[in-house]
Amino acid sequence: MSIINKVKSNPLLKKIAHRMLIPKNDFRPRLWIRILVNPFKHSKGKGVIIRNSTRMDVFPFNNFNIQEYSIIESFATVNNGVGDVAIGKKSIIGMGCTVIGPVTIGDNVMLAQNIVISGLNHGYEDVETPPSEQKTITKNIVIGDDTWIGANAVITAGVTIGKHAIIGAGSVVTKDVPPFSIAVGNPAKIIKAYNFSSKMWERV
Repeated sequence: MSIINKVKSNPLLKKIAHRMLIPKNDFRPRLWIRILVNPFKHSKGKGVIIRNSTRMDVFPFNNFNIQEYSIIESFATVNNGVGDVAIGKKSIIGMGCTVIGPVTIGDNVMLAQNIVISGLNHGYEDVETPPSEQKTITKNIVIGDDTWIGANAVITAGVTIGKHAIIGAGSVVTKDVPPFSIAVGNPAKIIKAYNFSSKMWERV
């Protein structure tokens, strides 16, 4: 068993490690983690741009990697605290976006502004306990290559968006979106799909 798994399986060790990594009543990694650990733990490809005003809440106990020539724009937040975050090549994370793992983003993905992509949910069933203190539930989000997601969209936990899909601005995606389709609305519904025979986008 690896050291990380030993720590995760031991409540006392986990509590000690958590306090070493994160200040009390905070959700960001300590400065020494950001400076001395993360650059050696996480992978960043050639030509990657992460703006100085981006909030990178990434921890060494989960993975974060971003591949060649991708960009994370100003005022975005990336958090791998409850699950890995992987961003492919030549992808753009727009201004003000929030990406909370577990999330896998493919190549040439374009996220517009203020999009929320979160693989995290909190339990709520116990009415005697605030949801913030109940068990976290995670489901991986997968966003395929060449996808374009419009501003202010929300992608919920467990959703897979196929290759070259288009998500309309303001949409709330709660179910999988197939490749080469267009989904809009709240909840998002498929309105068009690409017909490879006619080589046209056609209404569904």
